[in-house]
Amino acid sequence: VNGCLFDSGKPVLIVPKGVKATLSPRRVLVGWDSRVEASRAVREALSILSAAKEVCVAMVDPKAQNNGKGAQSGADIAAYLTRHGARVSVDLLKSAGKSAGTVLTQHANDICADMMVMGAYGSRGLRERIFGGPPSWSFGKTTLPLFLAR
Repeated sequence: VNGCLFDSGKPVLIVPKGVKATLSPRRVLVGWDSRVEASRAVREALSILSAAKEVCVAMVDPKAQNNGKGAQSGADIAAYLTRHGARVSVDLLKSAGKSAGTVLTQHANDICADMMVMGAYGSRGLRERIFGGPPSWSFGKTTLPLFLAR
């Protein structure tokens, strides 16, 4: 998966064993942190997001992660998705000491999401080896199809 994700320049759809994948999910959770990788994931998944019945943009501890983009946390991506026909809500989540991946996965389950969309870290760097990137926590812990781009 890492080879496809980092070397192909294309998004990857990871489907857990025993889960039926669809490119027409009704409810999609977007893990958003205003980074370039998250923007690319949204852009690559735009047709999926526009066709979904509901799109939930979820941000974990957004005040700590907001890079000053957008008037309010999530306002920029919500406006972008709305302009493209998506029905969007923004949920600001607290980590309470848990990893962002754990919080996003739990929230996806809580809202009965059919798919998660998120960006992967931009390079195979030291940060991923030390802290882990979205792929490291998501492969074994999510029961949803996971659309990743970088």
